[in-house]
Amino acid sequence: MRVRASLLAGICASAISFPAFAQEATDDDLEDPRLSSNVIIVTAQRQAQSLQEVPIAVSAFDAEALEAQQIENASDLQLTLPNVSFTKSNFTSSSFTIRGIGDLCVGVTCDSATAIHTNGSPLFGTRLFETEYFDLERVEVLRGPQGTLFGRNATSGVVNVVTAKPELGTFSAAADFEYGNYNSIKARGMVNVPLGDTIAFRAAGFYLNRDGFTTNLYDNSDIDGRDMYAVRGSLRFEPTASTTLDLMAFYFRENDDRLRIQKQTCQRDPTGVLGCLNTRRDFDSTNADSTLASVLTSVELFRIQGLPEALALGSVYDTDGDGYSNFVEPNDVRTVNTAFTPEYFADELQLQAHLDQGLGSMNLSLTGIYQETTVDSRQDYNLGILDRSAYATGLNTLAFFAANGVPTGLPAPAPAFFPGSSAYFAPIAAALIPNGPNGVLCTSDNDDGNLGAFEGNSICSDVPLSFDRSVQYQTAWSGEAILSSDFDGPFNFLVGGIYAETDVSENSYYVNSFGLDYATALLGTFAAFANVDGDGNPAPLPPSYLATSMYRNNTTDFKLKSFGIFGEVYIDITDRLQFTGGLRYNDDSKSVSARTTLADFLNPFGNGDPFTSPFVGGFDADDALPGNQLLQEREVNFDAITGRAVLDYEISPDNTLYFSYSRGYKSGGINPPLSPVFAVTDSFGSEQIDAFEIGSKNTFLNGAAQINLTGFYYKYKDLQLSRIVARTSVNDTIDANIWGLELETILRPSYNWLINMNISYLNAKVAGDQFFSNPRDPGGGDPNAVIIKDISNGSLCAVTGAGANAFVTAVNANLGLRAPGAFPADGGIASNGAFSICSVLTAQTANPAFAPLGPINVLSPGVEVNLRGNRLPQAPEYKASIGVQYTAEFDNGMSLVPRFDLAYTGEQYGNVFNGNVNRIEPFVQANASIQLNGSDNRWFVRGFVQNIFDSNSVTGLYVTDASSGNFTNIFTLDPRRYGIAVGAKF
Repeated sequence: MRVRASLLAGICASAISFPAFAQEATDDDLEDPRLSSNVIIVTAQRQAQSLQEVPIAVSAFDAEALEAQQIENASDLQLTLPNVSFTKSNFTSSSFTIRGIGDLCVGVTCDSATAIHTNGSPLFGTRLFETEYFDLERVEVLRGPQGTLFGRNATSGVVNVVTAKPELGTFSAAADFEYGNYNSIKARGMVNVPLGDTIAFRAAGFYLNRDGFTTNLYDNSDIDGRDMYAVRGSLRFEPTASTTLDLMAFYFRENDDRLRIQKQTCQRDPTGVLGCLNTRRDFDSTNADSTLASVLTSVELFRIQGLPEALALGSVYDTDGDGYSNFVEPNDVRTVNTAFTPEYFADELQLQAHLDQGLGSMNLSLTGIYQETTVDSRQDYNLGILDRSAYATGLNTLAFFAANGVPTGLPAPAPAFFPGSSAYFAPIAAALIPNGPNGVLCTSDNDDGNLGAFEGNSICSDVPLSFDRSVQYQTAWSGEAILSSDFDGPFNFLVGGIYAETDVSENSYYVNSFGLDYATALLGTFAAFANVDGDGNPAPLPPSYLATSMYRNNTTDFKLKSFGIFGEVYIDITDRLQFTGGLRYNDDSKSVSARTTLADFLNPFGNGDPFTSPFVGGFDADDALPGNQLLQEREVNFDAITGRAVLDYEISPDNTLYFSYSRGYKSGGINPPLSPVFAVTDSFGSEQIDAFEIGSKNTFLNGAAQINLTGFYYKYKDLQLSRIVARTSVNDTIDANIWGLELETILRPSYNWLINMNISYLNAKVAGDQFFSNPRDPGGGDPNAVIIKDISNGSLCAVTGAGANAFVTAVNANLGLRAPGAFPADGGIASNGAFSICSVLTAQTANPAFAPLGPINVLSPGVEVNLRGNRLPQAPEYKASIGVQYTAEFDNGMSLVPRFDLAYTGEQYGNVFNGNVNRIEPFVQANASIQLNGSDNRWFVRGFVQNIFDSNSVTGLYVTDASSGNFTNIFTLDPRRYGIAVGAKF
């Protein structure tokens, strides 16, 4: 049945590389062992089936295909798969997007839209996107929601990495070595050892070390290098013909200077209110006056707080420019200027057991996996050098106060300085400027606690440092059982169940900067020094700073418990028509303990852990409960019934047509606590997708041509999207409609030629009226609105109403702040902007004196705009790829195989607000290789080049928070790589 389709299944869209195993050609391609030996068997329906016969949009790459197309990791898959894109993202994570659906939800409680599996088992927080592929049997990519069979369900699709298994009774080994530019060294090896007739062991591994892709002008070093390795051991035991037990252990480790974020871009805002404007992404730095560290240490805030202005580090209206005014941002994606060398560590352990037991005409499959993952990344937060010259007055004043105390300003015989006041400033000076105001500047380090510079935990430099850290420790395990039938009659079935648990013991995102340390120290120490008792009498508290001195979004514990029960039936209605029907029940329980801290309560200098402070009672992580809570604790539960129905019709042995409907589901989650508090929901709901698909799989011309065509339509409800509010990622839900087409073709005029071509179209847009505030333009395009930079917390709000400008002018006059002003004409901002304090403006809206101005509203974080019709992020409208391979066979049995691949990815957007500033330009990637194979198939020599045109291809964007200046982080593919590889097998 479907003989020719089966013979070419191994080609499919993956363009398998036959030349490495060249054999003598025969006259009849249909009997050619070179074709029949390359049938790919996939488990897209949890049973072994020929890929071309599965009524699902699935592509598979066997080991030879991965090698031929230079698919070395998950990022490379996007260059050959239709309607698939991949990008790294901001917090040591990534998004594998299929048909416009990716990991747009950001947070520890978010589920992955694309389920990642190893040998059919779901992975949690996996680092497989960092590692290189090695010793694999195949990689399967299932496009579309998997409503029944896979893992904890998946709304976009599944990537299943299938490792090579031990071979019984056969000793074999293979190794290859590669050297390339950037001093890249890569080695891979495998050995397969039989241990009797029924047991075999297989060990494999790889090692990669290379210099960095990025030049750091600060010290002329190369950063963004790689130093990683992985090892895998597998054991297969087959005591009988119907029993197979597979055991696998895998370990991966990386420790290098990988850049989590490749580059930052910004259309600089000269007003400092926004930091970056809304039209372009230039190679420029944000206006430092817009950042939290600057506003909290500004002359203007100190004046309003009644603090000595001489201690301030600058003014938000500084006519001499901000800290980045004189910084020249390198006009190159691969060049940065940073005083903080990035640090990256990741490792992962997987232990898996799988049992297949035949039970007559049925089969029982039992699988369990245990997983431990760690990731820890630090790098310069702004990828720039901040000018410290404006700090001179403030630092000199701090040193003076530390030595003498605070001047009283009173004439003699009154004391010149407040008695004992120097003790409040001496710890600050000792921690931040230990060698005096002209010496090094020390910034709080960040470890797993909250100990910073005031506990002796700091990093010192000649320039002010600003860096972040993203860290997570996670364990997970799952167990799955599947019983399937293989009856001779028209009816078969599959039933199964899965249970999974994961525990995140630590997930933190830190931002540290000298400015934050300075602000928390001075604001805290003045609060302690100026404290009064209940009768209004002076009652100074011990010298203290406001803890924490660093921003930290901290999840101390997250637990997920999930189970699913599923089943499918397969009914042969006729010899040519088959029906598949499946249902699944999903149940997910999540609990989380978390807090967000920055300058929330006093901690005496030298006390140690801030959460042992005698004043920690001033901190409340959960305002929904009475009293002060040190952690916000939330629990949520989600459940859903999903499933699918498929009609699969065999038009002829070479042509099939299928139509399917599936319901997809992804559980919701919990938003983290915010600081300062904004009105966002505690939790966000589950995603639901109704997917309709029609597909045709065809083989023509006696196997010389394979053409597969797929069309799909998705009705999406509550698609989860992330945005930054108050320096923290929170998640909302929107509705969307998605449809598209995918054409996959393989042309094989003769054995020597192989041509694969893929084309796809995608239309993915927001459906209905969906209103959200655009962080790049809180004014929402309203020319009457005033965008406010809050100098008390660095956030943005918008004042609306016909009299908004007059209202802000009047309130600011009483605060000693300036009236609103216009943004640059090319900035894409219709509103005016001003520095002010949003809470003060809100309070003044009730002042009768402003009634003549008409209704005035203060909206935080801004004016909501309608997203109806906007394109979803990371959803290229067009994609196309072509690969051409030729095998030249010589009389001595050797062969020479050149191959060329070209991939085009069309326009897409980095976030749902679209616009030119969020547009990601189309890009082209091209690879080429030429390989010489030995006559005995025991060795090869290969030359290769990747990214021939050296394109700086941007794959994704991340817009930072208002308190960081709204700059954009960009993520790119690797630059041009080339080299030579040699290999042998035994």
